[in-house]
Amino acid sequence: MTDLDVRALVAAELDRTRLRSTALTDAVDDDDLVRQHSPLMSPLVWDLAHVGNQEELWLVRDVGGREPVRDDIDHLYDAFKHPRADRPQLPLLGPAQARAYTRSVRDKVLDLLDRVPLEGRPLVERGFAFGMIVQHEQQHDETMLATHQLRAGPPVLPAAPPPPATAAAGGEALIPAGPFTMGTSAEPWALDNERPAHTVDLPAYLIDRAPVTNARYQEFVDAGGYDDPRWWSADGWDHRRRAGLTGPMHWHGDGTYTRFGRREPIVPDEPVVHVCWYEAQAFAAWAGRRLPTEAEWEKAARFDPATGRSRRYPWGDDDPRERHANLGQRHLSPAPVGAYPDGASPAGVHQLIGDVWEWTSSDFRGYPGFAAFPYEEYSKVFFGPEHKVLRGGSFGTDRAACRGTFRNWDYPVRRQIFSGLRCARSCPPELA
Repeated sequence: MTDLDVRALVAAELDRTRLRSTALTDAVDDDDLVRQHSPLMSPLVWDLAHVGNQEELWLVRDVGGREPVRDDIDHLYDAFKHPRADRPQLPLLGPAQARAYTRSVRDKVLDLLDRVPLEGRPLVERGFAFGMIVQHEQQHDETMLATHQLRAGPPVLPAAPPPPATAAAGGEALIPAGPFTMGTSAEPWALDNERPAHTVDLPAYLIDRAPVTNARYQEFVDAGGYDDPRWWSADGWDHRRRAGLTGPMHWHGDGTYTRFGRREPIVPDEPVVHVCWYEAQAFAAWAGRRLPTEAEWEKAARFDPATGRSRRYPWGDDDPRERHANLGQRHLSPAPVGAYPDGASPAGVHQLIGDVWEWTSSDFRGYPGFAAFPYEEYSKVFFGPEHKVLRGGSFGTDRAACRGTFRNWDYPVRRQIFSGLRCARSCPPELA
């Protein structure tokens, strides 16, 4: 891409992202914006001002070298200084102030975008810093969408139904043994934890061709899966008991669930959503399977046996279009399995991108040769067994913050996120 192309792309992505943030915050009144709908989440007004503050810190001050817009509020919007449960007690900007602040920051960013060199240091090469901010805001947009799911009251977000299933997507796909390239060194806006590209050699394995559906998960519930410690790890069983888990979050136990203020019958062929890692692990054990490793997930999603190379996405190198995946909050639910045949991988694995984040068995760690960039707090401080890796994005994830190498992570108890699963198993000798 030329320099002008990069600038035009950045401007378009900044605008498209801010339209989503505005829609999520304008959908409710000021009382809802400042209210904490769950101790797991920030007030929506905190997220709004936080994305503006990060944009100011990285683009206005660092990239642009300009005077601060509001350096008196940096401490209020530092996510490491204040746990989410404590943020409502802070002297936060009110709704009108937060909107004015983010507009002021954006005006300065668009002005410097026309002037700042996009070369000479890694932070600006190919527009990286701008892409990082786009992804950061989109990630908070998904967080705000999860807050909307936890919000009590009548629905406020439009809900267009997802497309119907048009292809069979049952059974398992065999992924042959051999090496593949994991991660990336070439994706211009890839974050530090996706880098560098490296070779991983895996034995043959089988992976579900589609995410686990509501109907299949209901079988686990009906079989007493939540009452049988055989399927749970020791930590998982302890958490299940203490948290009183009896089914996925937002299920009511009568064949209905609540989604964004609407109580509806559970759709059997949609991927199950709002399960934590412990629940996903227990389901897989009950089904005689296991969660895939992160490397197994990525090989199934990216490896093309015809060329021996790893693609950007399951369908190829082209950016996602509507026919490929359920992304970007176009729909407020996962789509039925088999709804996106054009998005399948060469091995015939469906819906690896979009619909639900998929738990893997892997701890979140850096790749060989990892280098923190542009700051350690983005990834490195989260490395270790406390956080489990999720892959693939959800219906609430934007295309700018989702690709075949993109890595998400969370605590194994988290389930307010749009998380589901698919299972894998080691390949029997007769199939290898």
